Amino acid sequence: MSTGPSESPAALRACWHPVAYAADVARAPCATLLLGEPLVLWRDAADAVHAFRDVCVHRGTALSLGCVEGDELVCAYHGWRYRGDGACTAIPQLAEPTRVPARARAVAYPAQERYGIVWAALEPPPRPLPEVPELDDPAWRAVRTGPFAWTCDASRQVENFTDCCLGYCVVARNYNLEQPDDVIQAFERTIFGQDQRVVESQRPDRVPFDVAAELHLTFDAVAVAYRRAMRAHGFGSA
Repeated sequence: MSTGPSESPAALRACWHPVAYAADVARAPCATLLLGEPLVLWRDAADAVHAFRDVCVHRGTALSLGCVEGDELVCAYHGWRYRGDGACTAIPQLAEPTRVPARARAVAYPAQERYGIVWAALEPPPRPLPEVPELDDPAWRAVRTGPFAWTCDASRQVENFTDCCLGYCVVARNYNLEQPDDVIQAFERTIFGQDQRVVESQRPDRVPFDVAAELHLTFDAVAVAYRRAMRAHGFGSA
């Protein structure tokens, strides 16, 4: 996402955000961004997904440069090892490598996998992910499209009835199951492409959640409701 941590409403930190397609997160650590925060995503031996701040507490090295051994993420610089909750389990340079100081921890964030997507939050979310039963139903065929990276504020792309500035889009259907996935993928690329340059041109960069800041007419009712809801829930300000 393009929104930096100093610019993002604090309430967004406690929301679930899509950060990768699940199929793209393997044993090897991978780097991404969430609200301007560098993340490293990785899987342990049980295939559970984890999200850490992409910084080793020792010398600030990107943990995404390291590797996974068993249930631990190993820093590429000095071999410090971190388990899934962020605790450092071993420091090779110590006379007794497992006698680790309590402060030696990676920053671990809430993470989960659902609907073929890895979700993460920078603070514990008070609400669960929305239920989309069709995406869990084997009778429906889910097709992943994108991600669609737009250089605009997340609020602008949400108002454009999509997801966020890096758009993860899963389309599920219970008809035409024999149709190749690339037909839907090509269609979504066309639809997203038609709006992208327009939304990227909007000013100010972020949606002005004060509804008096722009001209709204009757057919803008959904956009007005979106802006009012964002302010009411603390996700936006005037």
